[in-house]
Amino acid sequence: MGKEAEYFSKDFEWEKLKEEVESNPSLSYHFQTFDSNSPSLPSPSQDSQAWNQFHVRHSTGRFFKERRYLLKEFPELLSCDEYSIVLEVGCGNGSTALPILRGRDNIIIYACDCSNEALERANEMIHASNVGSVTDRFHPFRCDFSINGFPKWLACDSCQGNFLQKQHDQISDVKENKETNLNDLSSLGESKCCIGGVDFVTLIFTLSAVPLHRMPTAIRECFSVLKPGGLLLFRDYGLYDMTMLRFEPEKRVGFREYMRSDGTRSYFFCMDTVRDLFTGSGFTELELEYCCVKSTNRRNGKSMHRVWVHGKFQKPF
Repeated sequence: MGKEAEYFSKDFEWEKLKEEVESNPSLSYHFQTFDSNSPSLPSPSQDSQAWNQFHVRHSTGRFFKERRYLLKEFPELLSCDEYSIVLEVGCGNGSTALPILRGRDNIIIYACDCSNEALERANEMIHASNVGSVTDRFHPFRCDFSINGFPKWLACDSCQGNFLQKQHDQISDVKENKETNLNDLSSLGESKCCIGGVDFVTLIFTLSAVPLHRMPTAIRECFSVLKPGGLLLFRDYGLYDMTMLRFEPEKRVGFREYMRSDGTRSYFFCMDTVRDLFTGSGFTELELEYCCVKSTNRRNGKSMHRVWVHGKFQKPF
């Protein structure tokens, strides 16, 4: 069995970890009711600035490794039609977009982030990768989808009501004219045109960085730009993950919601919360499970219990 296959194996039972954590008195503060009268949280602009500064500090890109496991976790990205369009939300330095571009010829990725610094790093990383035709297939743009929504050039109002015909036209146009520059966002805006929606939305360790009260709006935005039958691919931090248990009491800014010292935030999901968020926005649940991985810290020999939530959701036809 290869390393990637082993990475996805169930190393422990989530229910057993839950029992161990909740019976530990030193961790009880994680499950206490949160005081809603706590000091006000940063504004949306401060949230974006915190992530911008984060990417400045980690500008070498070593903090994020290329997520090569994604194509095993989401094989639909390999078997999709030619010229399928992916919207990568919260692209960071490009560690999600790069393996998708490597793995599937002719796939097109529109990648957004709230951080200009992240977009610069992603552009540098992708263009330095020697991936074929990357200029025509990778298109970064700045957007905080939980606040302002997605730009209309992704899916205009009229196209949201007529996705199937638009999908046929889009594929035909690209096949007939491969020189079309789909990254010319200014011309799209001036002509009041759009790309006709997307086939996939990837939310990979992105939704957890959005304040809980803005998550439903953010997910509805993802739903609105997907073509009927399109897939949303989800992976994020799970409840009782090691990183959650390391947060100190004063870092809590909500129930299961924490803020790091650098101003970036993280929420830890249970499957019920994920299910309610996505089905409540109109999605159909295809897959939803905990990924439980046990690894060992090479420096101190301590075992680490990582928990992530994996999900696939579809926009109904």
